[in-house]
Amino acid sequence: MQTALTVNGRARQLDLDPCTSLLDALREHLHLTGTKKGCDHGQCGACTVLINGRRINACLTLAVMHEGDEIVTIEGLGSPNALHPMQAAFVDQDAFQCGYCTAGQICSAVGMLAEAKAGWPSHATADVAGPSAVLTDAEIRERMSGNICRCAAYPNIVAAIRKVAEGGDR
Repeated sequence: MQTALTVNGRARQLDLDPCTSLLDALREHLHLTGTKKGCDHGQCGACTVLINGRRINACLTLAVMHEGDEIVTIEGLGSPNALHPMQAAFVDQDAFQCGYCTAGQICSAVGMLAEAKAGWPSHATADVAGPSAVLTDAEIRERMSGNICRCAAYPNIVAAIRKVAEGGDR
């Protein structure tokens, strides 16, 4: 089935089986291997990408469902010479160890900050009627709970997200 996807700002035409997950389309057909296949069941978050600015587990959605959507992977957030502020904060805060979950963590953090800025509450939000959530450490941890780090770099991940949320960059 011919499928037109826009990935990292570039229009791509792929011949895909209708049952191909977005994760497999990205990794196997487009060779964008920054997005990782962890559990392949939506439990770990290693495959998190942004679709129209919202975070989604690429293993849980079919590629054909995203024609017309803007898909951004870790490769589309920044480049080695021009890191996205979240990528730079992860480096500066040493927010990774083995690195397997890092792409998903970064994409999720970018989407999460947009959600918080838009006023979307979480289960940890103290005032759900307020215009925006205060990003306490507990709030950040709750909002990032869909992304697992087996190396337990969580304190540094939270510090990196806080740095970007507070307007810090490199």
